Amino acid sequence: VQLQASGGGLVQAGGSLRLSCAASGGTVSSYTVAWFRQAPGKEREFVSAFRSSGGTSPYADAVKGRFTISRDNVKNTVYLQMNSLKPEDTAVYYCAAQNGRIITSLLKGTRAYEYWGQGTQVTVSS
Repeated sequence: VQLQASGGGLVQAGGSLRLSCAASGGTVSSYTVAWFRQAPGKEREFVSAFRSSGGTSPYADAVKGRFTISRDNVKNTVYLQMNSLKPEDTAVYYCAAQNGRIITSLLKGTRAYEYWGQGTQVTVSS
């Protein structure tokens, strides 16, 4: 599967953005799809994931209550709605996918995902 991330940009603190992760060459509902982010000088960190089976999506503590992950099976796309953005949300956001289910203990690790999109820059100004 190929992943195309888009929707990043420059936004003021308190604003919103919606990131898209469009999949091709595979059916997104068959994959666990996650969003990660990487700020300059920092390691890539987990943001959220949409399980192939659906169900509850985990979120990083830093984004709980502000970000929402969703999936559109018709458009073969996973979205990340980001509200109440903060300057500390500034990073390159990547979507990643792995065929099938991932056990919970591994879900937040980058090594669990075989396929990665190219990243989209999100910059939040204060």
